[in-house]
Amino acid sequence: MADEKRNPAMPHNLVLEDRRLLTVSGVSDVDSFDEETVIVFTDSGELTVRGSDLHINRLSVEMGELTVEGRISALIYSEDTPKNGGFFSRVFR
Repeated sequence: MADEKRNPAMPHNLVLEDRRLLTVSGVSDVDSFDEETVIVFTDSGELTVRGSDLHINRLSVEMGELTVEGRISALIYSEDTPKNGGFFSRVFR
């Protein structure tokens, strides 16, 4: 088939509650995470979440949803896009 069907872009939203709970939609992959940094890929670019005691409470790449809990101090976007897949793509090959 010459024309490949592409998934439409997922809506991308951020909801930050009291700098303790972050809900992100439109997530296509997770690159890396630890207690101070979570890096995810979205259609709007790479999103870096910085803080302390960060924990991923929920991740559904199929639904494009991520929930992070902890002390959130920064949300930083860059225009980088995933080249070889993220962390979970590499783990579940």
